[in-house]
Amino acid sequence: MKIPMGKLPLSVMAIIICAVVFAVLIFTEDLSPITGFKLKSCSRKHTISNSSKKSAEDKEKQNTVAEDDFIDEDKINFDPNECRIEEGNWVFNASAKPFYTDESCPYLDNQVACLKNGRQDSEYLYWEWKPDDCILPRFDPTDLLEKLRGKRLMFAGDSLQRQQWQSLVCMVEYVIPSDKKSMKLDPSLSVFKAEDYNASLEFYWAPFLVQSNSDENIISNSRDRILRVDSISKHAKYWIGVDIIVFNSYIWWMNGHRMKSLWGSFANGEEGYEELEALLVYRMAIKTWANWIDSSLNKSSTKIFFSTASPSHMKSADWNRKNGTYCYGERRPVARRGYWGSGADKRMMKVVSSIVGRMKVPVTFINITQLSQYRKDGHVSVYAKPQGKAITEKKVNSHKYFDCIHWCLPGVPDTWNQILYAYL
Repeated sequence: MKIPMGKLPLSVMAIIICAVVFAVLIFTEDLSPITGFKLKSCSRKHTISNSSKKSAEDKEKQNTVAEDDFIDEDKINFDPNECRIEEGNWVFNASAKPFYTDESCPYLDNQVACLKNGRQDSEYLYWEWKPDDCILPRFDPTDLLEKLRGKRLMFAGDSLQRQQWQSLVCMVEYVIPSDKKSMKLDPSLSVFKAEDYNASLEFYWAPFLVQSNSDENIISNSRDRILRVDSISKHAKYWIGVDIIVFNSYIWWMNGHRMKSLWGSFANGEEGYEELEALLVYRMAIKTWANWIDSSLNKSSTKIFFSTASPSHMKSADWNRKNGTYCYGERRPVARRGYWGSGADKRMMKVVSSIVGRMKVPVTFINITQLSQYRKDGHVSVYAKPQGKAITEKKVNSHKYFDCIHWCLPGVPDTWNQILYAYL
């Protein structure tokens, strides 16, 4: 029997359609509709995050409920080459226990002990960062001390870097007998020692990394600060011989005006400076730092990290709360994926990445910016000092009482250290 031209039996048409569908599935590498399971992701770079396919309702639920009993087989054990740590979400876990409290850690500054200073809510302590495509290991203080046996770990930078150092000290000190640990505080170099491990956790104060007239005696008026952009040796001599160094320099550059820059020695006076755009001065300072690292440190014996910008939350309109008062009263993270407020300058982050990308000594970024962007609830706010009385309306309505730059401890910097631990 002849089949008329242009017409095919339904059975043949069905076979052709099935073949086309099967080919589409093969070329899109998504076999889950017909196999009933998904292949384990090997690299975040070559896969599409499952979270991008979830409904808005699912995302909101994921942001508020911890699912500790659920194992996502699409995730991989932490590998810095495979995991984009900045892509994820904060999950509330009411059963989580902070590693320390502002009462239990004897080394915590009162200025960041928010609960001790009168903060009534404590939800900010129970949010855990969950990357999309890998599992962040649980922090183990004893294991970290073993990794640091016979070594020095130093944080170098500004007061936010000092917070990360304090956080890490508090995260490990409680497993060390009281007679086997010590702390030496100094305006420039502070050192916590764990004697049984012959290990030290140190902080070196260098807010610009390069030398400035505001290094020892802090000049509160940023317009009066002068940077010596070509000089770093005064600070860097303290970095020689350190096994692991975590650098940071960001918030002191965010002053909103031009910066005074000087070439040559302060011994010759502070005349002859030029006022330049902050971004240009920042580039020169980071280049000076990078050149010193490349020429002075042994890349086989020294491990270098650089923490990205810690964002501030000074504009409540950024998260669509136009009548809000800075970060005061915020009790939940921003839920919107990819949120980016005005408290972090991407141009400055690009300056660092472009310079680091050309360095001879490898530098690992601890990318804390995006995950910290969401945490408008985690700042010190008005709880920087012990409050004998309730916060008055005068204080709430006056910006000078607000600190939406630094973080409550325990708090967000503990997560930064969990990430550092994963890298180590």
